[in-house]
This record gives sequence, structure tokens and C-alpha cells, in this order.
Amino acid sequence: MFIARQPIFERDLSTFGYELLYRSSQNAAGYDGTNANLSTISVLQGLLETGLGKISDYSHVFVNFTRDMLLCDIVEVIPPDQMVLEILEGTKIDDMLVNRVKELKKLGYKIALDDFDADLNKYELVEDADIIKFDIRSTPLASITTQVAEALVRNKTLLAEKVETLEEFEHAKEMGFHLFQGYFFSRPNIITRATYKRQYKHTYLKVLMELKAPEPSYQTLTEIIETDASLSYRLMKIISHRNQNKLAYSIKRALVQMGIKDFERWMNILMLQDLTEGKPDELLKLSLVRSKFAEQLCAASYLHARKIDAAVMALFSTIDAILDDHMENVLHTVPLSPEIKAALLNGDSLLAPIYHAVICYEKGDWACVEKWTSELNIEPGLLNDMYVLAVEWANEVYK
Repeated sequence: MFIARQPIFERDLSTFGYELLYRSSQNAAGYDGTNANLSTISVLQGLLETGLGKISDYSHVFVNFTRDMLLCDIVEVIPPDQMVLEILEGTKIDDMLVNRVKELKKLGYKIALDDFDADLNKYELVEDADIIKFDIRSTPLASITTQVAEALVRNKTLLAEKVETLEEFEHAKEMGFHLFQGYFFSRPNIITRATYKRQYKHTYLKVLMELKAPEPSYQTLTEIIETDASLSYRLMKIISHRNQNKLAYSIKRALVQMGIKDFERWMNILMLQDLTEGKPDELLKLSLVRSKFAEQLCAASYLHARKIDAAVMALFSTIDAILDDHMENVLHTVPLSPEIKAALLNGDSLLAPIYHAVICYEKGDWACVEKWTSELNIEPGLLNDMYVLAVEWANEVYK
């Protein structure tokens, strides 16, 4: 089974929840008939086994349900305060389904109508729906103004899906949408970029340049870090956590315990955390998930010796959105290896298959995932556990 998640935002860009994207590995490219039911059963079973909170960070999860799955009682294995039931477009509606939806509503489940493009006054499930989702690629915002106005009169929560640009996000907000789904938050806003963010903190830059020396010096790194009280505290806190709250008695000892490679990763994470101030929390979380996922993919492939490079590459894959500038401009000022830069810019790198596999998995493009994992000689059955571990790790690091 493959399972990924896509964030759903509120108007202030706080995270409302996640839609789960999933397929059975036997049917990676399609989602029809019996296989759709099997996929839903698999994802519900997976949520129960791994713990819903690990994949959702205790937010709402949106799960697609076919008619058959709605009519059986497997829905009720997940508590109603944790799951939104998405009814797929094209679902056959009759009295049996309408009555079942009313029953689920009484149990406390929220109902979402996916990819809505019907007449609100004639669609039988509108009355019991809590959330109406409009795919703004197939039903552009300009074409649904009347439907949106009518839905707002009916006090429905409106969700704009496949929002790919900040302009679309702002337009949907003006129309009255409440929730937003898509990767618009990970795109740079070139027009209003805050150029001061491109001037990295002096301490970070000095540390990163020392780390790029042929033989980085623990003593030099210690002297640089000790000039920054905040960075010193955060480093000691990380070491304490890694050592199960045992004290680290000096910066230098903490660095030696961590090792150069792990220290470089944490410096990159701390730098990105500072730079994402004023950005959606989800942007840093996305970077962290990508980083750990890429590391694991690399470790399971013929590129296993490059797993730290893969982690750094994926960590910096959102740096253009963080700094609101074009990726080419940003990478000129960041001390990364030419191989990492090439993977991020044009895919012309040994690490490019890892990058593509991560992005395709994140978007639920399962055929693309299978293409790249096959090239990397990675067993597909490993991917779900890797991704869940990456999400769990990212949540822990973020906290």
C-alpha cells in the first residue's frame, strides 16, 4: 500500500487537516471499482495499525469513500472527531445512501462532497454535507461564482482544491472559501519577497562555510557557536534529547557526540526554521518530511552511501518558497554541493531519482513513484513505512 498526505489550510494558512492519498501497490495507477474499496480498507487498516496521529499529527484526515464503503460499517472503525468522509464525484445516490449519510451524520462524522460540479438545488446530498470541495482546475473559480454564493447562503464550508498559485489562493479567499488544498504554499511569492531573509544570520553562514572545509575543525565550530547564545542553547537541547535527557557538558563535546554529518543536518534545519518565520508552519514540516523520506529511500537504494546528501537536498527543496525567490538565485548564495544544486535545479544529478521519487510520492502520482523506485531498485512494499516514519520524525523534530 502507498499512502501520502496533502495539507488542507484555513484562511490564515494554519493547517486544518490532511487529505490522505492512497493506492494499493497492485493498482498504483488506477482507482476504480473493487480496487478502490480494497484501497480504502487498506488505508483504514493501516491507520489503525500505525496510529492515526502519526500520519495526521492529530489533525482532521479526509478519506475518500465509495458508495460500497459508505454502506458498510467499516467506516466506524475511525472515530468521527478524527475523520472527514469524502464522497466521490459520480457516486450513485439513492434512498439507501441518503439514509446512510444521515446516520453517519448523527454519529458525528463530517461529510465532504468531492470535486463538486452539480446543481446545489438538485443534488440530494447537499443538505447533509458539511464541506463542499471544488476542484478549481476542472471548475475554474470564474465559472462557479453562482454556486459558491448559493453554498455560502446555505452555510456550507467551502474548500478550494488544487490551488497551485498564491493568486488563486487570494482569489478564492475573496470569493468566500474557508479551506484551501494544493501546493500554492510551497511556491515563492516573487513580487513581495522579503529580501532581508536572503541575508542569512552571520553565525549560520560562518558555521556552514567551516563545514565545507576539507577538514572541518571541532574547535573552530565550537568558537563560532559559542558567540550565539540562542544557537548554543538549541544545540545543547538537541543533544540532550538525542541522549534521552542526559546532560552534555560542553559545546565541543556535544559536537563530537553528534558528528560532523549529523551536526550539518541540524544546522540546516535550524537555519530553515529561522528563515520560515512568517511562513506557514507546513512549509518547514514539508521540508522535514522530504528530508527524512529521501534519506531512507537513498539508504535502501544503490545510492546508500549518499543518504546524508539526499537528506540535505530534500531539506532545501523548498528554499525558493522560504526566501521568495527563484531557486537559481537562492542556490547561488547557499553553500551546497554542486550535485545537490544540480538535482534541485534541473534533475541532472546522481541524486535526481531520489528527488523525483519523493515529489511524486508526495503528490500521489503512484505510476511515477513506481518508475523511479524501480530505477533505484527499491522494494515498493517498503515505501509506506518509510513515509510514515518520515512524517513521525518531522513532527517530533518540529516540536
